[in-house]
Amino acid sequence: MDIIGHGFIARSLQPIAHRHPDTVVFAAGVSSVGAVSEQQFAREADLLYPVLRGCAAHGRRVVYFSTSSASMYGGQGSTGRESDPVYPPDPYGRHKLALESVVAASGAEHLLLRLSHTIGAGQPPHQLLPALVRQITAGRLRVFRGAHRDLIDVADVVRIVDDLLTAGVVNEVVNVATGVGVPVEEVLDHVERRLRPGRPVTREYVDRPGTHDVSIEKLRRLIPGVDRLRFGPDYFRAVIDRYLDATLGVPS
Repeated sequence: MDIIGHGFIARSLQPIAHRHPDTVVFAAGVSSVGAVSEQQFAREADLLYPVLRGCAAHGRRVVYFSTSSASMYGGQGSTGRESDPVYPPDPYGRHKLALESVVAASGAEHLLLRLSHTIGAGQPPHQLLPALVRQITAGRLRVFRGAHRDLIDVADVVRIVDDLLTAGVVNEVVNVATGVGVPVEEVLDHVERRLRPGRPVTREYVDRPGTHDVSIEKLRRLIPGVDRLRFGPDYFRAVIDRYLDATLGVPS
């Protein structure tokens, strides 16, 4: 595969690139759900359009990474299923949904992957887990009361992408997630126990819940082997442990 981009997801996909020579992966998009800059959105669109034209002209499949975060599924009436309407509540979600439509209408065979919160060594510092680690290390953090996050190991994302491409899945929108929304406070508790045992941090609570559902029913239908990844309510703990072991050398 040809990989457009040099960031976290792009680097993670390099080991499987040789397995899918007919595919172009666009991994150069805006990576922060907090992004609100029109310039950032315009840059992604300007990079994407010629990729789509080239794939359509040469019969290549394009993979585009969207989001299954609350930015896509957090609006009232969203079910978390790919086939149902979505009502993105913020500019990032609306931008990703708009580009999904551009990809689908491009004439190229495509795969639209709505990623949840991906965790792994080398991810950008503004993303969820690195940001939490910094705040917890500093001893003070802000907590969105009632918020939930679906956390998935980047290694499992790569396995899922490889399986979908090997299975020849095209012209589909697929959630790449665990289907388990973990309360943010459970995430914080686990990181805190690893980084500051016996020394709890000061938590400032903000009433801005972010609960949303992400269905992986379709993912399971397309690649039944996904159950070997053992997604479940305790999966996130092992994901966090691997991240801390790899990035900070913190003993379990």
